[in-house]
Amino acid sequence: MADDNTRFDRRTFLKTTGAVGAAAALGGVTAATPGREPGPKEDEVLVGVSAGAGDVEKTVAQHVPGNAEVVHKNEKLRYVAVKFPGNETDRENFIDAVTKKEGIKYAEKNETLETQYTPNDPKFDQQYAPQQVKSDQAWDTTLGDSSVLIAVVDTGAQYTHSDLEGNYQSDPGYDFVDSDSDPAPDVPSDEYHGTHVSGCAAAVVDNGTGVSGQGNSSLINGRALDENGSGSTSDIADAVEWAADQGADVINMSLGGGGYTDTMKNAVSYAYDNGSLLVCAAGNDGTNSVSYPAAYSECMAISAVDSSENLASFSNYGSEIELCAPGVDVLSTTTETRGSYEKLSGTSMATPVTSGVAGLTLAKWSLSNAELRSHLKNTAEDVGLSSDQQGSGQVDAYAAVTTDPSSGGGGGDGESTSTTVSDSLEGYWDYDDWTWAWEYSDPSKVEVVLDGPSDADFDLYINTGTTTNASPSNYDYASTSTNSQESITIDNPDDSTDMQIDVDSYSGSGSYDLTITEYK
Repeated sequence: MADDNTRFDRRTFLKTTGAVGAAAALGGVTAATPGREPGPKEDEVLVGVSAGAGDVEKTVAQHVPGNAEVVHKNEKLRYVAVKFPGNETDRENFIDAVTKKEGIKYAEKNETLETQYTPNDPKFDQQYAPQQVKSDQAWDTTLGDSSVLIAVVDTGAQYTHSDLEGNYQSDPGYDFVDSDSDPAPDVPSDEYHGTHVSGCAAAVVDNGTGVSGQGNSSLINGRALDENGSGSTSDIADAVEWAADQGADVINMSLGGGGYTDTMKNAVSYAYDNGSLLVCAAGNDGTNSVSYPAAYSECMAISAVDSSENLASFSNYGSEIELCAPGVDVLSTTTETRGSYEKLSGTSMATPVTSGVAGLTLAKWSLSNAELRSHLKNTAEDVGLSSDQQGSGQVDAYAAVTTDPSSGGGGGDGESTSTTVSDSLEGYWDYDDWTWAWEYSDPSKVEVVLDGPSDADFDLYINTGTTTNASPSNYDYASTSTNSQESITIDNPDDSTDMQIDVDSYSGSGSYDLTITEYK
C-alpha cells in the first residue's frame, strides 16, 4: 500500500451541506403498514437513506407529498417504500425531487421480479440432474449435513412435503408477501415453484421416498413471490437480508426481471458481506444478457443445460455466467395438489441444483463464501461450451467434495497477500486516495473491503489500468450502500498500472479500515 495522498481541499462537486443527525439504531425488517398488497408493488417508490442522515422514515417523510404515504421501512438496509396510488407522473416527479434532498442516497421504482422457469408437461420418469452433476458419486463421501443452511427466496414452499420435511427446519421460514411466519403456498395448485426449487436443492436423500436433491442440507423458505410467481424488489430484498440474518450459508434466488436497483444491490451486498453465497438464475430469455439479481457481482449467475449438456434454448448467457447446471425437464418435488412430483425447465432449476451442490460441499469442507465460490468454479467440469454459456463449467459435486481446497489441485483461491490500513474521514467533504502496487504478475483476483463507522456513510471507488485517481464521478468499480460496509471484488484485474482506490465520505465522519487482498 503506497503512502496516503489525501487531499483536504473541497471538490468541485461538493455534496449539499447541512447538519447530520444521529444515526438510527439498526433493527430488523419492520412490518409493512396494514393493507399493503402482496406481490408486485408498481405504485411504490423505494428511497434509500444515508446512514449519516439519522432516522430512516423521518428523513423521507418530510419530503412526501400529501397524496402519498410511507408504507414500509427496512432499518437495516435503510430504505422506505412510498406509495403513490395510480399516478406515474407523481412518482417520477418525486424521484427527481427527493434525490436532491440531503441524506437521500437514491430513489427508484419498486420493480417487479418473477420466477425463472419454463413449465413443461411431464413426459419422462427419469431423474437425471443429480447423476449429471455427480452428486450420486459424491454421496459415497457425504450425504450432506444438517448444519449447512440453504435459504430458498422464492414463492412459498410446501415444507410438509414427505420428501422435504426431513430437511426443512422446524421453523421453516417467513412470508414476506403476507407478513406472517408461515411461508406455505397460498394457492398450492398455482404456487409450486418454491417447492420444486427446494427439492432440486435438498429433497431428502436416501429416505426411500420420491426423488433426491443434491444433499441433505437444511432448508428455510423466504416467501417473497406470490401465487402468480411475481414479487416486488422490496419483499425480495427484505427476504435476502432476513436469510443472511438467519445464518444461511447459501441463498438461492431462482428469480429475476427488471434491471439494476440500489435496493437489491444493497441487499445482496449485505448478505455477501455477512457470509452467504448467493446463487441466482441467469434468466430465460435466450439472450446474451444475464438478468438481475444474477448480474450483481456478489451473485453467482447460473445458466441451464439439458441432459446432453447443451445450453438450453431458453437460457440466458453472457460474461457474468459462472457455472451451468441441468435445467431442462428436471424432476423434483411439487405441491401435493399437483401430484407431489413433476418436471419443470428453466434456469430456476439449474440454480438450486448448484445451491444443493454448494451445500453438499460445505458438508465436507469448511469454506468462506468467497472460498466456496472459487472452489465450485475451480472444480467444475468443462462440458465444451463457451465461457459465456457455461462460465467455468458444469458444477461437479464429486470433484467439489473430493478435492481438498488447500491442495492447490482445484480448490480455494491459491496464494494470496493481504494488507489493512486504517485512517479516518472528518465529514462529507473529506476523502482519502490510496494506490495499490500489485504483488503478483497477472493476479487472478483482488478483493477490497471497507469497514467504516456504523453512524456514517462511506463509499468505495476503484480505477484500474490508469493513474487517474478514482472518485464519485470517475470510477471503474464502485460500492455505495447506505452505510460504511463496502466491498469490491475484481476477477483478473488490469495490473498495467497501480490500482487507484478512493474512500469517500458521503455523510458523517469516523475511522475506517481498508483491506486489500490480492490472489495469485
